[in-house]
Amino acid sequence: VQLQASGGGLVQAGGSLRLSCAASGSVFSIKAMGWYRQAPGKQRELVAVMTAGGSTNYADSVKGRFTISRDNAKNTMYLQMNSLKPEDTAVYYCYARAVVGGETGYWGQGTQVTVSS
Repeated sequence: VQLQASGGGLVQAGGSLRLSCAASGSVFSIKAMGWYRQAPGKQRELVAVMTAGGSTNYADSVKGRFTISRDNAKNTMYLQMNSLKPEDTAVYYCYARAVVGGETGYWGQGTQVTVSS
């Protein structure tokens, strides 16, 4: 499984961005996809996840502001981020959990999101 993330950028507080993560390869083996983020000096944290069945889960800090979705026809996952805050500034990574032989995690490259106050 290969993951290609895009859509980061610089936005003012209160603004919006949409991140995309295109999956390729053994996409049929993906059981869940999600977004993590890592701010400078902090650990990587889960932002949102969606299972193959469509269940979603969000970090408390983004509930009501961020929405994870997918387009199965395009093998692409999205993260719509609204009402952005400076504390949302981080490198965002897409992640996929797949079963290829055994269960394996895959990471896309990070995309920088910077929210100015």
